[in-house]
Amino acid sequence: MKLHTHEWGTGDRVAVLVHGIMSDHRTWRRVGPALADKGYRVIGVDLRGHGASGRGAYGAEIFADDLVDTLPTGAELAIGHSLGGLALSLAAERLAPARAVYSDPAWALGGEGAVDPALFVEFRHIPRDVLAKFNPRWEPADVDVEMATLAVWDPDTALSISGAGAVDHTPSAPVVPSLVQVADPSTVVSDALKEELARRGFEVRTVRGAGHTIHRDDFEGFMRSLDGWL
Repeated sequence: MKLHTHEWGTGDRVAVLVHGIMSDHRTWRRVGPALADKGYRVIGVDLRGHGASGRGAYGAEIFADDLVDTLPTGAELAIGHSLGGLALSLAAERLAPARAVYSDPAWALGGEGAVDPALFVEFRHIPRDVLAKFNPRWEPADVDVEMATLAVWDPDTALSISGAGAVDHTPSAPVVPSLVQVADPSTVVSDALKEELARRGFEVRTVRGAGHTIHRDDFEGFMRSLDGWL
């Protein structure tokens, strides 16, 4: 499936951004322009079942295949958050970006202590004040964006990676030079997994005090953690 995309900037270098569950390209409202200011043409996608992209069958490999159908190969930089990090890792060999950044990636699904994505279905009609209380470090504009993205999100996307679809997709090794950004604390990347990822060849950086959506909880910390990767 060809996905809906949004672009920032007209630079010679290409960066691609892949959002997490319940979101769409609008979650990158600060990251996209910041990368454009650094000389990138930035392409943000709406995953299948999110934003303005189409609906259909869902699953980790399907999300990845859509990225391959939509995005250019050989981008200078690819960033995926949570579900976007999962989809990006499954597409990385085919997309062949020069560098990949996985921001608190939802790789270890189905394991002991893992968050069940089916729980996110309950967020579909969350009141704005409750959402803001859950995310006290977000700017009001980020709360507004999340409310808007939830309104057009298909909850079946979460169900597709729950139950029998909750498969551990933690990569055995990076296929391109790869950074893993980790929230503090993280609900998807345990301390043991951080150590294992480093052993497998990933660079691992923790953004102290940031929640799961690092780029909204601590934008400055998110950007600082990209030093040497842009």
